[in-house]
Amino acid sequence: MPDDHLTLDEQLAGGVAKIGSADVVVGIPSFRNAATIGYVAATAAKGLREYFPDLRVAIVNADGGSQDGTPDRVVENASGVPVAVGRYIGPPGKGSAFRAIFTAVGMLGARACAVVDSDLRSITPEWIGRLLTPVTRGDIDYVTPLYARHKHDGTITNSVAYPLTRALYGLRVRQPIGGEFGFRAELARAYLEQPVWDTDVARFGIDIFMTTTAIVRGARVAQAFLGAKVHDPKDPAADLGPMFTQVVGTLFRMAAENEATWSKVQGSKAVPLVGDVMPVEPEAIPADPVRLRAKFAAGKREQESTWREILSAPVPETIDATAWARIVFDHLGAALQRPARSEELARSLLPLYQLRTASFIEEVRAMTTTRSEAVVEEGARVMEEEKRRWGERRSEGRARSASTA
Repeated sequence: MPDDHLTLDEQLAGGVAKIGSADVVVGIPSFRNAATIGYVAATAAKGLREYFPDLRVAIVNADGGSQDGTPDRVVENASGVPVAVGRYIGPPGKGSAFRAIFTAVGMLGARACAVVDSDLRSITPEWIGRLLTPVTRGDIDYVTPLYARHKHDGTITNSVAYPLTRALYGLRVRQPIGGEFGFRAELARAYLEQPVWDTDVARFGIDIFMTTTAIVRGARVAQAFLGAKVHDPKDPAADLGPMFTQVVGTLFRMAAENEATWSKVQGSKAVPLVGDVMPVEPEAIPADPVRLRAKFAAGKREQESTWREILSAPVPETIDATAWARIVFDHLGAALQRPARSEELARSLLPLYQLRTASFIEEVRAMTTTRSEAVVEEGARVMEEEKRRWGERRSEGRARSASTA
């Protein structure tokens, strides 16, 4: 366990010490979220009071140095629940905020923790119950969210994080980088023990790091249906480059570290569901495939030399699910050979992701969000098939190399 003073500033450490102890903690990372975090804090507090009336509860807000009064909104709105607010210490990013929350969980001697984003506009008290109750009951170790999301939302999840995590590790965790999670305190300690806090895990790599670590440690995983996720919208044609490279770079690096685990996995299986899936029409997200194709063209000039080195086939004008799965595994194979190149290879994949996203948007243009979800599921199935084919090709290559040695 790291020294508390390395991850929490004096105000946050003092606030945690003042609370003393808690059974259940809700952690909220933040940076300049004064407009939304008050509602999140009030709802989280209500959920803790409603669902855990007999347990000691607390809210911990780890902030990145906001000057807009973000922590003040937490204190003002989290009525009836002990609160600790302050700055995290470390590289700027969501992961560093989570590191401080994990540390606070240990300081408080908590049994369970949930983390929720600070820009949520659709959070309900029930989210807190569904994320934490399976953990406090001892049935589940790690709870991921299951959202109803618009067909243009969550493009990094839909194209890479979900299908590749499912293909590698064999669990159909639909939102492995969803932002809201519930977990046992033992997992928080396991996260803290990893020497990753100067890497992209300190930024947007944190969610895929948490989910992958939980899976490879054999945690009992469930999904909680939370309805629609309404938050600050992220246009897929906007600059998601840093998020993409940090998530995918972390995913590749962890795949290299855990190859002995996933190389034996065949197919995939569903995970338990908390709550009933109800029909929900998500808030629409704008999307511009023309702009995405322009981004691809700009990135192509920078990455063509890398593509010539690692891609097993030319890049088509439109990337369907089969071509995309091959492209992803071409990049993963290169990352396994040289894990230090994971970030570089994630950057190489970025323009291809932009073209794949444009192709997906064009494919589902006339579909409802529900119908488009079937397209995502088919893409995940195709990714599983590509893993099998890729593994066979890899084994054949190794056998040829051995016979000529």
